[in-house]
Amino acid sequence: MKKTALITGASNGIGLELARVHASKGDNLVLIARNQIKLEELKSELEKQHGVSAMIITKDLSAPNAAQEVFDETNQKGIQVDFLINNAGFGDFGMFYETDWNKEHKMIELNITTLTQFTKLYVKEMVKRNSGKIMNVASTAAFQPGPTMAIYYATKAYVLHFSEAIANELKGQNITVTALCPGATESGFQSVAQMEESKLVKGKKLPSSKTVADYGYKAMMKGKTVAIHGFMNRVLANSVRFMPRKMVTAVTRNVQDKA
Repeated sequence: MKKTALITGASNGIGLELARVHASKGDNLVLIARNQIKLEELKSELEKQHGVSAMIITKDLSAPNAAQEVFDETNQKGIQVDFLINNAGFGDFGMFYETDWNKEHKMIELNITTLTQFTKLYVKEMVKRNSGKIMNVASTAAFQPGPTMAIYYATKAYVLHFSEAIANELKGQNITVTALCPGATESGFQSVAQMEESKLVKGKKLPSSKTVADYGYKAMMKGKTVAIHGFMNRVLANSVRFMPRKMVTAVTRNVQDKA
């Protein structure tokens, strides 16, 4: 019997590449994003190439109760979600006192609230079946404060800590939770976050979304709790534990400032 992967933010970047990976393994899909045209194109591509079934749901996941609406729809159609991939999320760049609260509020709703509600809804079904895998896409931003992207970094710290905690709670129930922590990735994220001029990305050759997706899929299948993509990212993420907090914050600010 084929398994099903539900992937949020599936229309581009890491989410799109994760959909391709799962389809290549023979998994059926539930693909969720706001861009219906891109979802329809991806559905056609994956069904033709891999003979899988792909259901698309066009939805703004920053809206209240969006996760509940998706859950109700998959339940009504009798779809069992074996892999829950909370990938949808976005950031914003700028001084906190200058940035747009409406955009930040949507960021918090999407990066934290919707991710948590999706997990709450689908993990209950997984516990009943005694099987399932969850991937929550965090970031290397989760390991330190992030001046000029204060809220984004804070949301990703939440995703990491939340994922680690419930991974521990689910031990012995044949359910794993993986926090995928990519660094800067060629995914379209920088454009949405308006950070193309940041030293973190300007002029840099970034890992592709496909590379990160392949790494994340393998980590999830192994049941790894925290998966940090890239050797230097792993070194830096772990080194901040041994540095004074003010120094960590100052270094992050320097790296992220405009070039």
